[in-house]
Amino acid sequence: MLSQSAAHAAEVTPAEVIEVAPGAFVRQGEHALIDKSNAGGIANISFVIGGESIAVIDSGGSFLDGARLRAAIRLRSDLPIRYVINTHVHPDHVFGNAAFLQDAPGFIGHRNLARAMQARGAHYLEANKLLLDSAAFDGTEIIPPSQVVEARSVLDLGGRRLILDAHQTAHTDADLTVLDETTGTLWTGDLLFQKHLPVVDGRLKGWLEVMDKLKALPVARAVPGHGPVSLPWPEALAPQRAYLTKLAADLRGLIAEGKTMRHASGQAGQSEKDKWLLFEEFNTRNATAGFAELEWE
Repeated sequence: MLSQSAAHAAEVTPAEVIEVAPGAFVRQGEHALIDKSNAGGIANISFVIGGESIAVIDSGGSFLDGARLRAAIRLRSDLPIRYVINTHVHPDHVFGNAAFLQDAPGFIGHRNLARAMQARGAHYLEANKLLLDSAAFDGTEIIPPSQVVEARSVLDLGGRRLILDAHQTAHTDADLTVLDETTGTLWTGDLLFQKHLPVVDGRLKGWLEVMDKLKALPVARAVPGHGPVSLPWPEALAPQRAYLTKLAADLRGLIAEGKTMRHASGQAGQSEKDKWLLFEEFNTRNATAGFAELEWE
């Protein structure tokens, strides 16, 4: 007999996905906050089909979101789903994990991911239960990594290797990237935003440093955490770099003038306003976080 969650998953409509490279599929997330209308599907979530197995790269923002991705996988392959990779802790990327428990995969994450999930998981569950209806949220749970990436790990899907790199604190303190060697496709998680304003939940300076390292990678295309499903590399970094660089410069200038965090929250980064979606929702937060970091340089 199917569990309630498994039965729920069996009834869902498959997610619409785009094949960005041979065997690499992406479901584009909405540029929005999580709410009942989108079932938490606001991040780009993906899967890669190898010769012997499949890896999921970010599972979505709810049990339903993950179940829809799983249904899309099963339309294309009956190979085992061996890995579910989480690029960082945010719920729009990890709250679909439970939809894959029936596959008994390895859940893969940054060395800091389990700690971050433990610290934030209960709050995320409580908040998202209020934002989503029961049809989307029921079955959602925190699934910590069963395998961690200390620095670099390699997953073999059968004639197809995925290179996983753990990064210093940047967007968060648990950022992981995934490179498909076969096609030169880089999944950045939320180390790369386009159209949706970048969100600083780690270190502004650290993020700029990580971007410098990523820029040097010989990559054919990038899949951002938010934005189009595929972007040219390294050109895709330019808008985000411009915003984060401007934000840092504005903050340093305000700090030098003796301004307070309150002043910074309303002034820093404002010249970038018309270039990004969800600017009002996140720029104040970014300015506040950046001010707290940079005032102690």
